[in-house]
Amino acid sequence: MPKLLLLPGDGIGPEVTDEVRRVAERLTNDLTIDERPFGGASFDALGAPLTDDTLAAAKAADAVLMGAVGGPKWAAAPRHLRPEAGLLALRAGMEVFANLRPAICYGPLADASTLKREVVEGLDLMIVRELTGGVYFGQPRGVETLPDGQRRGVDTQVYTTHEIERVSRVAFELARRRRGKVTSADKSNVMETGQLWREVVTALHAREYADVTLEHILADAAAMVLVRNPRHFDVLVTDNLFGDILSDEAAQLTGSMGMLPSAALGAPGAPGLYEPIHGSAPDIAGQGVANPLAAILSFEMALRWSLGRPDLADRLADAVQAALAAGARTRDIGGQLSTREMGDAVLAHL
Repeated sequence: MPKLLLLPGDGIGPEVTDEVRRVAERLTNDLTIDERPFGGASFDALGAPLTDDTLAAAKAADAVLMGAVGGPKWAAAPRHLRPEAGLLALRAGMEVFANLRPAICYGPLADASTLKREVVEGLDLMIVRELTGGVYFGQPRGVETLPDGQRRGVDTQVYTTHEIERVSRVAFELARRRRGKVTSADKSNVMETGQLWREVVTALHAREYADVTLEHILADAAAMVLVRNPRHFDVLVTDNLFGDILSDEAAQLTGSMGMLPSAALGAPGAPGLYEPIHGSAPDIAGQGVANPLAAILSFEMALRWSLGRPDLADRLADAVQAALAAGARTRDIGGQLSTREMGDAVLAHL
């Protein structure tokens, strides 16, 4: 029986993952669900944001779904014990290197976007972000005091051919199942890693994916095109830092970050890590007003990519669409439903 590990985490994480559990239990009896503390909650209870036992459980599962981590409560903790350090360690420990972040503008929510309906309606973009390399993991890094008393911060951007090829291969394979176009974003004009990125993607395309259209774009130009003509993109592949920034920008085009799921995938057959991208939202935590759809749609991605049930994924995607078409809305998308009521609306259409 497939295994799903829930890591509710912090802030609104427990609230939205509760709705995922309800949906999962309604959809199928053929799924074992486990739950462990993670992030700040794990630090408070167990002294570390990610324990060895939790990481072992993640590796043993078929899919891991987390809520969110972090918040001002843990801002003064040592960097290696902050909730975000637990998330980075989880990604590294699970060896999930390709972060899939879809940005879909549902028709009923087009007017909730900050852009005009005619610009965003019908948007269906997939950002593939490299997740375990680049400046977030490169060495050396740190802050040092110089002889003259000034302080200097150092972060190192590092990529290898292998790291670039494996995430680009995910992008090309996705494009073959979508509209057949990959846009690769880099800063090859000013960065050595950007030049290597462009060379490796170009060579892989020529060698294995000539049937897919490939275009290159500078990352800052990609940010501009995302707000000018986001439907220009089909699959956008980029490095860890630029992917972090561009995927959050794309998220806002859809009307609310509370709508967008994500998946982090590794080698074929390895467990995937799934999470809503909205963060822990400590300002509304505990109020029961968070939008659970990003978490529910993250479970939809888990069904499709890790749990081997694309049929159930289709049913769940249809139920979310139907709930929105019927007018179900939480506060962030112009309504008044609570977290639980939004979950009820999805369940009603399953």
